[in-house]
Amino acid sequence: MSVSQTLRMPPSLWAATARPAEHTPALAEDREVDVAIVGAGYTGLVSALRLAQSGASVCVLDAGEPGWGASGRNGGQVIPGLKFDPEQLLAKFGPVQGEALIDAVGGAADEVFELIKEHGIRCDATRKGWIQPAFSGAAMHTLEQRAEQWRQRGVAVELLDKAAVSQRIGSSQYLGGWVDPRAGSLHPLNYARGLARVAMGLGVSIHGQSRVRKLQRDGGRWTLETDRSARVRASKVLLATNGYTDDLWPGLRQTVIAANSFIIATRPLPAELRQSILPGGEVCSDARRLLLYFKQDAQGRLLLGGRGPFSEPRRDADWNHLERSLLNLFPQLAGVPIEYRWSGRVALTPSFLPQLHEPAPGLSILLGYNGRGIALSTLLGKHLAARLTGAGQGFPFPVTPLRPIPLHGLQRLYLGAGIAWYRLLDALG
Repeated sequence: MSVSQTLRMPPSLWAATARPAEHTPALAEDREVDVAIVGAGYTGLVSALRLAQSGASVCVLDAGEPGWGASGRNGGQVIPGLKFDPEQLLAKFGPVQGEALIDAVGGAADEVFELIKEHGIRCDATRKGWIQPAFSGAAMHTLEQRAEQWRQRGVAVELLDKAAVSQRIGSSQYLGGWVDPRAGSLHPLNYARGLARVAMGLGVSIHGQSRVRKLQRDGGRWTLETDRSARVRASKVLLATNGYTDDLWPGLRQTVIAANSFIIATRPLPAELRQSILPGGEVCSDARRLLLYFKQDAQGRLLLGGRGPFSEPRRDADWNHLERSLLNLFPQLAGVPIEYRWSGRVALTPSFLPQLHEPAPGLSILLGYNGRGIALSTLLGKHLAARLTGAGQGFPFPVTPLRPIPLHGLQRLYLGAGIAWYRLLDALG
């Protein structure tokens, strides 16, 4: 990318309805800071905010602008926990680390809503819970076990039968489900821009249109050189590029699968339709392998998202699979126009767990939220900032070495095959 090119915020519902962005000019002169962060998504912004609160000087660099990547394009669902249930985490990590991890991720949504309240971030934040419905009896059995495990840990979960889940969601397609009251909803780009505003108010310098082209360690400090030739020197560096990771650090891009998540949004629904779909204000994502997720926004639009082709979409027909799913779930929406279509990249890890890497002295890499980025990045950004300043009691996840995925160059091929296989299993289920 030449200096004259810029990464504009791609069209989406969130870009069209967001509050104005803070001014984050390209880096024009060399800087010396304690911590340099590459990536102005939730991970980079929360880490920067928390580091600044501890007294560190921080510079954030982004190839686009705050929220340009998945942080400004996701579905806006704030869901705690991981893809793994508590008992699975105990089996993976043992009773001591496992319980600590369960406690941490179980409170991840709390971190988001407390941060929003503390700093007055205006992002349409609501906390009405998350419904996870099931299509099959086997999936419902899994959800019953999941709900019971969280109930045993003090969460006021609800189990829904077919009649109850149909009433709560507005669709007759599901057999039942459970409700997690800890979850909620927000405007994701406004959250990112709000985090940037707070961080800058604490003294963090944020520079958009400043892609880092070179990263090297020299004399105990790191030098980051941008595409405009300006440099930042720092004692510590955090790479927080997630689904938009490039080749800045050797082998890092090959450790994740950057899968596209596609989203559509209707026009604001008439009052009668608005009251027929998720009238309680919950967010929803179902229990299929290739899940669908949906919610209403603050203006009454219905959003629905799911997996799509690996390549970037170029025409409206690339979202046809979601439009078919929308009418299958909610036939009452026949004739309601689709107002927005967009996509963003989710970083999937082979373990389905976030990864913290420390491949060199003073270099930290945090990525891989596997579809739960709002809550997890807010939680882990806080913990990583504490780790970098020496004030933390331990990071919730173990530090792991970089492990490139075998045959990563064929990821489009095997991701496409995996999607086809999962669709078949969902259909058979």
